[in-house]
Amino acid sequence: MGKPMGNGHPVAALVARAAVMDAFAKQHRYFNTFGGNTVSCAVALAVLDVLQEEKLVDNARVTGDYLKQGLLALANRYPGIQAVRGAGLFLGVQLEGRERTTRVVNDLRREGVLIGSAGRNGDVLKIRPPLCFGRTEADMFLETLDAVLRG
Repeated sequence: MGKPMGNGHPVAALVARAAVMDAFAKQHRYFNTFGGNTVSCAVALAVLDVLQEEKLVDNARVTGDYLKQGLLALANRYPGIQAVRGAGLFLGVQLEGRERTTRVVNDLRREGVLIGSAGRNGDVLKIRPPLCFGRTEADMFLETLDAVLRG
């Protein structure tokens, strides 16, 4: 894992069971020039402090639930929405086909909302805002998506 750990600063981590790491250490000698870099470690610890102090994990859960409920409400109004999946602030909205999904992504972009698409068929709106994303931003996103789907 890596990218968000340093909030833009290069840092990464590996998580594994002790038995796996012990077996690796017995079979291989490992060296990494940047492993244990104190500046990167300090940055990662500062990110963890912000996550905790600003209760960003709780925010992701609460705002994500709110956003998901709003997306499910849109799904009830627009039959072109086939599924809403995800947890927290990592959500996907499956639409009817890649072409429609691409059109929605581009229409949202023109309205100032940047999201991407994903999925095996390229038919899923990939919604993954930053952890500081709140109810105000969720409402703005839902209103803009509603307008794009209606339009």
